[in-house]
Amino acid sequence: MIKKTIGAGILSGLLLFAFFQHFYKADRPEAIEASTTSSGIDIGLMAPSFTLKNLAGEEIALKDYKGRKIMLNFWATWCPPCKEEMPAMEKFYKRHSGDVEILAINLDPQNDVKAFAEKNELSFPILLDESGTTQQIYQIISIPTTFIIDEKGVILKKHIGSMSYEQMEELLK
Repeated sequence: MIKKTIGAGILSGLLLFAFFQHFYKADRPEAIEASTTSSGIDIGLMAPSFTLKNLAGEEIALKDYKGRKIMLNFWATWCPPCKEEMPAMEKFYKRHSGDVEILAINLDPQNDVKAFAEKNELSFPILLDESGTTQQIYQIISIPTTFIIDEKGVILKKHIGSMSYEQMEELLK
């Protein structure tokens, strides 16, 4: 008898909980700035804003580049595919710096990123995600990961993995 009473009480509690969840959930905004799925930020939505320091210690915000197309690349100095794509990215930056801005967000700022950039003669902006917040916001699971963001701040494309120069050209189209 006691087991039946306890079971009925638990069942009643669960039903009451489900009822309140269904009818009293908070209103959700109709328009959202960024949506995510299990694979990360969705294409077609606004790129989440961020402010990070560059190698010179200056704060750079994504909104500073509004009106320009952006290639947003997440990478680390220890990552072989990231290292592999850096020369292609530099070549792409030199050729398309008037058309697209590269923002390379480094995920291991505890390493000597400045020395890495100098050794590899990288001239595009490198930003340091010291707290890991930007990585979390963009739900970066695998690196390198690259987003193409249009002039209005909308994510047009997402590429996971290393890219060749030709792939970068294709991604820009």
